[in-house]
Amino acid sequence: MRLPLRPKLSPITRKRLRQFRSMKRAYWAFWVLVVLYAVSLGSELICNDRPLYLKFAGESYFPAFRYYPASTFTPGAPETRCDYLALAAQPEFRDGPGNYMLWAPVPYGPNEVIATDRISIPPRVTLKLLPRVRSAELRIDPDLHVVLADYGAGGFFGVDDEAVVGKRLDEEFRLPGALCQAVKERFAGEAVPSASWDCLRQDGREGGSVVLHLSTFAEPSAQPRSLIKVIIREQGNQSTGDFLFRFDENQKLVSGDASHWDAIPEAARTVLTESLAKALQEPVEPFLVELADGANFEARIEREVVNYPFRPVSGHWLGLDDTGRDVFARLLYGLRISMTFGLILVVASVAFGILFGSLQGYFGGLVDLSGQRFTEIWGALPFLYIMILLGNVYGRSFSLLIFCYAIFNWIGISYYMRAEMLRLRKQPFVEAARCQGLPSRRIIFRHILPNALVPVITLFPFLLVGAISALTALDFLGFGLPPPTPSWGELLGQAQDYRWAWWLILYPSVALFAVMLLCVFVGEGVRSAFDPRRHSRMQ
Repeated sequence: MRLPLRPKLSPITRKRLRQFRSMKRAYWAFWVLVVLYAVSLGSELICNDRPLYLKFAGESYFPAFRYYPASTFTPGAPETRCDYLALAAQPEFRDGPGNYMLWAPVPYGPNEVIATDRISIPPRVTLKLLPRVRSAELRIDPDLHVVLADYGAGGFFGVDDEAVVGKRLDEEFRLPGALCQAVKERFAGEAVPSASWDCLRQDGREGGSVVLHLSTFAEPSAQPRSLIKVIIREQGNQSTGDFLFRFDENQKLVSGDASHWDAIPEAARTVLTESLAKALQEPVEPFLVELADGANFEARIEREVVNYPFRPVSGHWLGLDDTGRDVFARLLYGLRISMTFGLILVVASVAFGILFGSLQGYFGGLVDLSGQRFTEIWGALPFLYIMILLGNVYGRSFSLLIFCYAIFNWIGISYYMRAEMLRLRKQPFVEAARCQGLPSRRIIFRHILPNALVPVITLFPFLLVGAISALTALDFLGFGLPPPTPSWGELLGQAQDYRWAWWLILYPSVALFAVMLLCVFVGEGVRSAFDPRRHSRMQ
């Protein structure tokens, strides 16, 4: 027995549906999209910072679906939004018989700013070893005696800093002939370029060589100089990269190259380990540590603290954004907003485009000519400027975005419908309908339109992709939905400011890519099912 509400489908439509179901990729992509959108419509049941159900003093409440001021549960409290976490901690609620709250699986809302003390992270200490090359500035006389030296020069001579003055460079280091000649030219007042030389120590003591650098003398001088400046620096680890290690509260290495850590000398590793233990209790100032081969590194030890945006942790599996809001909740609510925006926009623009293009194509003549000129003028208007202007006047909102997009997005659909109407209005079945005296309205919507909808139906999924990507782009640029509305584009905009926060880049991008890819799969299936080469008979 046929159900009375079951739609009556033509044989060609049934063939098209069978063809669509035969394309497994498109068929399953369609149902995945439907399920995702259905889940997003129930976002309040999945992610919510208000209880789904609350029982207090024998009364039942549904805070997720209805607003209750704080005075409802606490007499004398202000008529403001109730803090349900604080209510659950009150003795009146905690000790009362039968009082309880039923929370959503993810007890965080899309706009809830989560306090840092609510985020529990295991103690973790980060150690950064930054290579440091020692250098000092010397002033020498023509006999190569050090006349002035800044702090730290004594380490290059093996004496205290005060004892450097009076030392001769050629007694401490083996100076190349080119260096001695460059020194003479500078004392003579000649214009010479800058240059550097590697110089070995005279006594051959451990430490390798040093680099002596003479700065540029751009202009010659008629008066001989009494002192010239020499920069001396060590050559140990100029090409060595930074090292990053992370340890838990037991000084166990949890990230970083273990071979590099094991290569650190025992004495230096003991100092670093003691500093790691100290950093768990109090801040540790950066300090220098000498590693193998005389390489000097600056050790920076910091205990990990919660600063937004923050990486994924237990309870916030996709991380938190720059203000402390749960990324998963904002992605889920953003999916609902994106899909709803795309569906409303596409349906509105398709409906108006079908109506305007059908009238142009069916009546032709002056109606078609006037409609084409109007479409060309309307399409030449700067859409972005108009949207920015209206947003500044009326304020950014979901309905304003729909309106601004819809009044421009119908133009392409009207071109398709106009062309189809111009092609079909001369067909024999249309001439037969006119001969029967049927009104134009019935001929357009009952006879011509069902045969002209094939291009529009095949374009629908791709129009949905364009609408979702357009909303994301506008939110990314800051011209979309007003804050704090959950949006994928807004998350990607944060990622541009915090490029190290990989979770703000990865998860919104994956969500956007997955939804658009599913829509493209559905569009391919619809286009194949409605291919006119498969079914050429008119309805």
